[in-house]
Amino acid sequence: MMPALLRTILLACAAAGAHAAGPADFAARPEVRAFIREMVEQHRFVQHELEFVFSRARREPAILEAIQPPTPQARRPWDAYRAIFVNDRRIQAGAEFWRLHGSALERAQREYGVAAEIVVSILGIETFYGRNTGRWRVVDALATLAFDYPPRAGFFRSELANYLRLARDSGIDVFAVRGSYAGAIGIPQFMPGSYLRFAVDFDGDGAADLRASAADAIGSVANFLKQHGWQADAPVVAAASVSGEGYKAFADGSVEPKHPAAELAKAGVRFDGVPPEAHAALIELDNGEAPPEYRLGLANFYVLTRYNRSSFYAAAVADLAAALRAALQPEGR
Repeated sequence: MMPALLRTILLACAAAGAHAAGPADFAARPEVRAFIREMVEQHRFVQHELEFVFSRARREPAILEAIQPPTPQARRPWDAYRAIFVNDRRIQAGAEFWRLHGSALERAQREYGVAAEIVVSILGIETFYGRNTGRWRVVDALATLAFDYPPRAGFFRSELANYLRLARDSGIDVFAVRGSYAGAIGIPQFMPGSYLRFAVDFDGDGAADLRASAADAIGSVANFLKQHGWQADAPVVAAASVSGEGYKAFADGSVEPKHPAAELAKAGVRFDGVPPEAHAALIELDNGEAPPEYRLGLANFYVLTRYNRSSFYAAAVADLAAALRAALQPEGR
């Protein structure tokens, strides 16, 4: 029987035609050939199949431009970042998504302990509820970053290996999957490693399909959060204000909830609704020339930063979730 990876490759080429190898042919590069040997030895791939893949993978200079961190001058302040995601259009679309997939969201909340509004918020921020899942061929994105982006080459080589394993083991067309410029896939934008570890078949059709199944995306996001320590029915953040100078030692950019709330209060941090013994991080949301906004980031805030390492991201998820919950309260949800 023809190996699964080669079969999907040949089907792709029959449908669309093989891309002609050019001067940036990955397969001819020594570091790629070494990677292929590792995949053969460690994961039992067939060498000529991977040579075929890399002879047709494309180096994408635009991805190398997109992955560059913004300069300090180009970074959005918190209020501008928040406005991109917490707005009427995204709230209305999220409320509709919630109505449409309410049963899957309720089941995810029962099984994983993650509130429906958190899952909907993440899907809204990641891909506008599945509408914007990315335009780059994942194999091209990951190969480009694995072999031509030295600052994170190790990470992206690992994700490239995970993607090839996912394609082989799931019978996925290795050339057909499209995603973000960083190689994230589907409605929840899972990297291939997260896809392998946390994706679940939540609709019961026998496959975890994060590209086409909203139910699988819902269950997989909830599973990801639970596996990273999500605490059911626990808060995410609390509004805070500061006074004096003592708080500055705690506004160090860390999102890890390692300070007792009582300790933060003694340092001039004011907040409501957080027990003195609860552990939190003081989150400073930079507003550029305007005064920063402060939050207490609790254990679930830290879990959200495992999905995306940005405190802006986690704060936006919390704010959009609150807005979604408020939008549906009149309907008894």
